[in-house]
Amino acid sequence: MTLLLVLAGVFAASTFFVAGVRDLALVTSRRRSLVLGMAADLEGGDGTAIERWDRSFRATRPGRWVQRQLVLAGEEERSAVLVVAVALGGGVVVGYILAIGLAPVFGLLGIAAVVVGARAYLGRAKDRRNEQFIAQMPELARVLSNATSAGLSIAAAVGIAATEMSAPAGPELGRVESRMRFGDSLDTAMSGLEDRLPSREVSVLVSTLLVSARSGGSLVTSLRDIADTLDERKEVRREVRTTLAQSTATGYIVIVMGFALLFLLNFIQPGTVEAMLAEWVGRGALIVGASLFAGGFLLIRRLTRFDG
Repeated sequence: MTLLLVLAGVFAASTFFVAGVRDLALVTSRRRSLVLGMAADLEGGDGTAIERWDRSFRATRPGRWVQRQLVLAGEEERSAVLVVAVALGGGVVVGYILAIGLAPVFGLLGIAAVVVGARAYLGRAKDRRNEQFIAQMPELARVLSNATSAGLSIAAAVGIAATEMSAPAGPELGRVESRMRFGDSLDTAMSGLEDRLPSREVSVLVSTLLVSARSGGSLVTSLRDIADTLDERKEVRREVRTTLAQSTATGYIVIVMGFALLFLLNFIQPGTVEAMLAEWVGRGALIVGASLFAGGFLLIRRLTRFDG
């Protein structure tokens, strides 16, 4: 009887051992296939040539910078390599037009101007997204206030706001919620939001949430006060920007007028600009004129700048 029990135990142990080894082999094989699939995807896989170029470009330092600017501008779905290619292609086209229409030396100026313009476009898109987020902040403060007044924690209130708010507030709060869900503290997640959307309004909201999370206090009242204040600031910002819109447009018209005058001179008397570049007097006149136009543009931009 004892021998039978021993044999039965050995048989059961052997069966369990074989089953365990089989399961371990299956898991190892599946893990190896997943790793190979991820490696193939990173190396290109079945993606298009543009996708492979985009992945390779984003692995470089300039590519990471362009990708970060696209994320900050809310254009993370765009291909970084295509954005750079369009900017460089536009620079070549504009440089060719200026070289043919004015003088060869203006071709380099056109290429540089388009590259700077692409960077300014990304900066403007980032500022526009920041302004859209600020415009949503009164509603955001009310959503957080209602959620916290219902007894929810700040993290849960942020999650509710992420689902209820539209872009850009919804996706940004979704990133904050995702970081907290994967182990980041509220301070770290909110500091990331403040880095992506730098402004006084965001700093005040983040500071209020962090202070309330650390030391308590009347968070509901503070959020409602912030919502009312932001409503007033939004109206003031709208009035100021409307008042300064004409002056801002004048600054850009000044630059356009400078190039338009050069094209007009070349149209009336072909070769005028190239002849001016051939003489020191003409070069000096062009440098002085360009300095005056650039100084006027910068002065108008400085006078119409509004950071409130």
